[in-house]
Amino acid sequence: MRSYDEYCAIAKSLDVVGDRWTLLIVRELALRGACRYTDLRNGLPGIASNLLADRLRELEHAGVIAREDAPPPIATTLFRLTPRGERLRPLLDDLVRWGLPLMTEQKPGDAVRSHWLASAIELTLRDQQPDASPVTVELNIGDQPIVLETRGGTIHTRLGPADSPDATLTGPPMPVMGLLLGLLQPADARANGVEYTGATAVLDRIGPAVDAEMPLAAPPS
Repeated sequence: MRSYDEYCAIAKSLDVVGDRWTLLIVRELALRGACRYTDLRNGLPGIASNLLADRLRELEHAGVIAREDAPPPIATTLFRLTPRGERLRPLLDDLVRWGLPLMTEQKPGDAVRSHWLASAIELTLRDQQPDASPVTVELNIGDQPIVLETRGGTIHTRLGPADSPDATLTGPPMPVMGLLLGLLQPADARANGVEYTGATAVLDRIGPAVDAEMPLAAPPS
């Protein structure tokens, strides 16, 4: 592990989590809980197996993650965040909010995982009508369906299909997210490949959280 060799808390933090892929490993464990090695590989498309093994050893040495043997029938090694690793969650949340304006562009080769988007939805969207009856929306925008549920002014997500959703959105993730954030009108979303079923009033329930930094325009090149 390379070091900045600076007596500075930021530099010393980056000595631990600043290498390529390191924070994304922390992201996977923060979003999914204890993971097998193969789970991490699936959530980190593009990482070389030997590099993942190196990063896991470094994080374990730094006290950020720990490994444990799962009991049968799993009977395999699991990786989890330690209490010190859990303290990185607010940093990850802030990176989601800070990085949202950068998601105005999606390259053709960009990988998509539903649990990444589900986390961003909970952080950046809210129920605009908290006193109304709950609604459920199923999003088909990644490798698994995302169920979005309004509840008391907040929005909760889970992976998997909904039994009887009030609405369903299917299409590329960028225009679907734009529609949910109020940045695209339904007609524009449809023109960008989004299919919507259900009452249109359901979308009125969902809007940006007041503290979300909205991607109103593409970042300067």
